[in-house]
Amino acid sequence: MKRLKRKKQNAGVGVNGNGSVTREPDCGRKQKLAEIHQALISDPVDIETLRRAAASKGGLLTDELRRKVWPKLLNINVYDLPYKPGRDVREKHKDYNQVVLDVRRSMKRFPKGMPAAERAVLQEQMTDIILEVLKRTPQLHYYQGYHDVAVTLLLVVGERMALAMLDTLSNHHLRDFMDPTMDSTKHILNYLMPILEQVDEELHDFMIRAEVGTIFALSWLITWYGHVLSDFKHTMRLYDFFLASHPLMPIYLAATIVLHREKEVKKTECDMAMVHHLLSRIPQDLPYELLIGQAQDLFDQYPPSLLAKQAALQSRKSLSISTFQAFQFATLHQRPDSVLQRLTKAQGSTTSRQGSQNPCVIFYTQFTQKTVMSRQII
Repeated sequence: MKRLKRKKQNAGVGVNGNGSVTREPDCGRKQKLAEIHQALISDPVDIETLRRAAASKGGLLTDELRRKVWPKLLNINVYDLPYKPGRDVREKHKDYNQVVLDVRRSMKRFPKGMPAAERAVLQEQMTDIILEVLKRTPQLHYYQGYHDVAVTLLLVVGERMALAMLDTLSNHHLRDFMDPTMDSTKHILNYLMPILEQVDEELHDFMIRAEVGTIFALSWLITWYGHVLSDFKHTMRLYDFFLASHPLMPIYLAATIVLHREKEVKKTECDMAMVHHLLSRIPQDLPYELLIGQAQDLFDQYPPSLLAKQAALQSRKSLSISTFQAFQFATLHQRPDSVLQRLTKAQGSTTSRQGSQNPCVIFYTQFTQKTVMSRQII
C-alpha cells in the first residue's frame, strides 16, 4: 500500500481554481467564525475563504452559517429567490407518483421527535420542490435518491432557498446523475477503482478478483451520502465539503472509506456477494474529519485528469466536470447580502415602475458583467 502524502491532521483546507483544496493551519472556532463573517461582508464576497471554511475541520459549524454560506458557494442571490411552487406543478407530471412514493419513504431523514403534522408539511414542500426543478429543465430526469438531496437542503435552508439550491446543483454537481440513462453515473463510479489502484494495489486486485464492481457506492454518490448516514450532523458536514469542492469529490471520499476498511475487506471471503454485503453497509462511526482530509489528499495527488483514461471517461462527456470551472469562476463576483438588501430598499420605487423586474437583480447583473469584462481586459 502506498503511503499517502499526509499533512497534519489539524490542518485546514482551502479550495483553488480547479476544485483542489490547499492546506492551511486550522484556526480556533472563534477565529473561524470571524473569518466567515468577514468573508460574507467583503465586496465582492470572499468566496475562497468561504470554500476554505466549508472544507476545513468542523465545516461551517452552525446551521445559521450554512444558510448564509451555502447560497454563496452556489452563486445564489438571496434577494432573487424563486417563488414557492404552485399546486399546478403536480398536474400530469410524469414523475409525480414516483416522487410521492420516495418522499413518503423519507421519514427517517427527519429529526426524531418532529411532530407528524410538521413533517407532513415538509414532505409536501419536498415533493413540490423536486417537481418544480424537473419542470424548469425538461432535460433533467428524476432518479431515486434525488429526494435525499432535496430533504437535506430543505431541512437546513427552507423551501425557497432549497428550490434555488437544488435547481443549481441539478444543473451542475448532480447533472451527470440526471441523464435519461445511468451511463454517465456509471462512468463517474468508474473513477473509484483507479483511485484504489494508485494507493493500494493489493486491495484493488482483491476487489477485482471478487468482481464486486462499484455499485455498492452508488447510493453514496447520488445522494451525497444522505441516504446512508443516520446522523444528520454528519450529512451536513459532508454537504459543506462537497458544496466547496469539485463535483467528483464524493467518489474520492468513497475511495477513502474503502481504504479505511482495508483490513475488513481483505479478511472477507473473496466472493462478490460477501464483499458487496460488507462494503454496502457503511459504518456509522467513521472518522469523518480524517476521511475528508484524506479525500482531499487523494484529489491533490491523483486529480480527475490523471485518472480519466483509466475511468474510461473523457471530461467533455461529463457535464458536471466540463462546466465546473466556469461555474466556480462565476461565484467570485457576488455582492454581499447587506449590499443587496440596501439596493433593494433604495430602489424600491424603481421596482414598482418596472413591474416584475427586480432592480437588485438588474444591478447585480450589471455589476457581474462589468467585473467580468474588466478582468478580461486586464
